[in-house]
Amino acid sequence: MDLNNLWFILITVLFTGFFFLEGFDYGVGILLPFLGKDDTDRRVIINTIGPVWDGNEVWMLTAGGAMFAAFPNWYATLFSGFYLALALMLVALIMRGVAFEFRSKDPRPGWRNFWDWMIFFGSFVPALLWGVALGNLLKGMPIDANMNYTGDFFTLLSPYTLITGVYTVVLATLHGAVFLSMKTDGELAERARKVAWRLWLPTVAMAAITIVASDLSTDMFRKLGVNPGVIPITGLVALLASGWFIRNKHDGWAFASTGVAIAFAIVTVFMTLHPRVMISSTDPAYSLTIYNASSSPYTLSVMTVVALIFVPIVLLYQGWTYYTFRKRITRQSVQA
Repeated sequence: MDLNNLWFILITVLFTGFFFLEGFDYGVGILLPFLGKDDTDRRVIINTIGPVWDGNEVWMLTAGGAMFAAFPNWYATLFSGFYLALALMLVALIMRGVAFEFRSKDPRPGWRNFWDWMIFFGSFVPALLWGVALGNLLKGMPIDANMNYTGDFFTLLSPYTLITGVYTVVLATLHGAVFLSMKTDGELAERARKVAWRLWLPTVAMAAITIVASDLSTDMFRKLGVNPGVIPITGLVALLASGWFIRNKHDGWAFASTGVAIAFAIVTVFMTLHPRVMISSTDPAYSLTIYNASSSPYTLSVMTVVALIFVPIVLLYQGWTYYTFRKRITRQSVQA
């Protein structure tokens, strides 16, 4: 395996970890105004992700940094094409981060309600825009011979990309509901479980719609074949199995199943792209690949050494964080 393929795989792993972890993070934020019947409930919900939400976002920053260093042409074309969408996402994420910090600074219900909706906004918008972005990567974007994006913001919005955006929202919300049923107890956990069960069938339906739309709008099935392989099939089976686990209150297994569904969906996207990293809808010959978009072999070699040293350290630290805050959050714990 050459270093170009190695770094494509590493970036795939980073984005997979990001969507798995930030998926339930976004889902919890989306559900916050609806599941929290009173201020104590909402504090419980926020506390389930309080110690980890910012660490989850590090995966996105690391993936972006790896993309910048390993495939600078991919980074430049992608970020220029998605400039306005990324600016909107950044505003949403800033408001979300501020909301986590400011919400408890004032006990007035109006103040806290405002910041709760900002957490919703800061979770819903990125979940939607990430799905739109993945749809554009699969569908292709107008890119010229000089690797320049030639469209505008509205070029990114098509029926197919909006379908993929809606799918990521409902899948993240399902993932978040299952996470809450696993991390809370009592009436709140039961409400989260009921919401997860109600979301399961619409999520499966959106998965089916997305699969059909992908067949019509992208070369996914022409590239992967009639039998797309064990990863896409396992991801779909995991999504279907999550319904049984939710119904039978196996919260841990349900969370693992929705997590596998998200992770394997992201891997499937990158499997479809490889060896391309951005598809040109102007001319397939203008597509960016892991070779024409990459840094020099020396740069990739240095990055590989650095990654081998620091990635395990980051994984150990984040694993320790999740282990430390593994217990369920109760109403009594936030009232203490």
